[in-house]
Amino acid sequence: MAWWGVADLDAAVRDHRLPAGRAATCRLALPEPDHVAPATVDVQYADLDVALPALRALDPDRTAYSASVRAWREAATLPDEKDEPFADLSTRMPTAAHAVLNPEGTAVTSATALLHQFRQVVSTRGALRSTTVQAELRPYQVHGVAWLRSLPGLGGGAILADEMGLGKTLQAICLLATRSQTGPHLVVCPTSLVGNWRRELARFSPTTPVVGYHGPRRALPDSFAPGTVVITSYPVLRMDETLGKTDWDVAVFDEAQQIKNPDALVSKAAARLRADVRIAMTGTPVENRLEELWSIFHVTSPGLLGSRARFRQRFATPIEQRRSAPAAAALNALVAPHLLRRTKAEVVAELPAKQYSTIVCTLSDEQARLYREAVDRAFDDGLGGGIERRGRVLALLTSLKQICNHPAQYLREEAAETGRSGKFDRAAEMLAEIVDDSDRALVFTQYRAMGELLAGHLSNTLGTGPIPFLHGGLSTERRDQLVHAFQEDDDAPPVLLLSLRAAGFGLNLTRANHVMHYDRWWNPAVEEQATDRAHRIGQQRTLNVHALVTGGTIEDYIAQMHETKRGFADVVSGNTEAALANLSDEELHAVLELDLGALT
Repeated sequence: MAWWGVADLDAAVRDHRLPAGRAATCRLALPEPDHVAPATVDVQYADLDVALPALRALDPDRTAYSASVRAWREAATLPDEKDEPFADLSTRMPTAAHAVLNPEGTAVTSATALLHQFRQVVSTRGALRSTTVQAELRPYQVHGVAWLRSLPGLGGGAILADEMGLGKTLQAICLLATRSQTGPHLVVCPTSLVGNWRRELARFSPTTPVVGYHGPRRALPDSFAPGTVVITSYPVLRMDETLGKTDWDVAVFDEAQQIKNPDALVSKAAARLRADVRIAMTGTPVENRLEELWSIFHVTSPGLLGSRARFRQRFATPIEQRRSAPAAAALNALVAPHLLRRTKAEVVAELPAKQYSTIVCTLSDEQARLYREAVDRAFDDGLGGGIERRGRVLALLTSLKQICNHPAQYLREEAAETGRSGKFDRAAEMLAEIVDDSDRALVFTQYRAMGELLAGHLSNTLGTGPIPFLHGGLSTERRDQLVHAFQEDDDAPPVLLLSLRAAGFGLNLTRANHVMHYDRWWNPAVEEQATDRAHRIGQQRTLNVHALVTGGTIEDYIAQMHETKRGFADVVSGNTEAALANLSDEELHAVLELDLGALT
């Protein structure tokens, strides 16, 4: 709820005995002598959980309350299950009570629409409290969950297109948790994200039954517990007929640009799935051509945009070839109820200064084989004792971390291809989305060889020209040139690769609003020091910090230590080799062996 409308807002809030909110600004419509004009207005945002009881407690006989306050007090006291009282209130609600502007700033949200959103959010908060979801959602995320819960009334399908970093996965998990008595549900994602989905479900909704359906030994159970979530990948969906024989409650298509080609087998397989609710999640619903939007909506909302030929004739050709404003407006009006997109700029007041996320990636078959072979070979050969043991443990740790990065680094190959490393593929996907959003990113790696492999691949795929790599082998003059170009040159590539040790101090790179740690350092303070290259005075936006972790590996172990601050004190402080070398062979093998449970 936003309190606004008087010069001394603090005093008015206290006088009304309303909860003080967070000071911010909001785009609202204000009356002028002969028209209504958009304006940026000082407001206080109060969380609904405290605003609603305060509104209900207001004395209805007190004459000092404005018509807007009275209207929202009435809304807070109405029974949610009855439509008629809200419909009646919408006819009496003053304009000031629903003066929020649409995203384009061209119209005021109607009282009916705003009251409908209000009811959705109140109902969703109640539904979430009845679940075991373990997360504190921000207001825009609650609105997103409420919107997703309304989809059965919109034909059952939609696209959640929030900008990367705003929590699309969490919003989808909350939706699934509120439908825990139905099911089963299906999540389709890139292979590199299967482990991340499993981890996020365990983190935010630990009581949700989860079934992994990928790999050569995949199998679905004969029956599902209520609310079961099945996680699979797009390659499995493309070639597996079993998924199409199940009646799903909710089907979630993560990174839905994977189904942007209507002629692709995976897109056709997705369209054949039977589900009551179908949600596509992507920060880039259109990457190159409008037909990509048609393809995704053909999966989530068949028929919404007409036939493919009709869509080309009505929208794609007029917009792409003739820049037709009427066609663009008509398309926007058609998809608006079925597509929700929020950018960080729109919800910046709700975001912290730094926003951390851990992305758990899945090993490829090649990586899993190399990882097992490296561990088995080291223990078969023997690790020895004393200084020799410490050296051999360090060599094994280095090998395992390189395998997690990409087999090409471990095998000392000159180029890295996609499909061989879940982490490599996911990093490329995320950076492409960051570039598409006109954002800028720093990517840290502790290995020069990996930085060069990333630079080669990203230079060929991002379409921004050669991606620079700042490392210890460069002269001071060249380093300064790369930093200046990233900070000041609008034509410079929006991604800068950096060696963790060479660039971990002394640099100011505040133009970046994303930091990616491609591989993990043992001491979290070293990573934080690198992150602070972008989080310095001059940073005007929320900084999104992404840590990539390969599930079930030594990287998973490092990530757990970072998050819990527990484990071996020497490892946390940076004396990794000594701490791990001092473990017995059995203890060390338990730490380093591949955890198959994290891969299935």
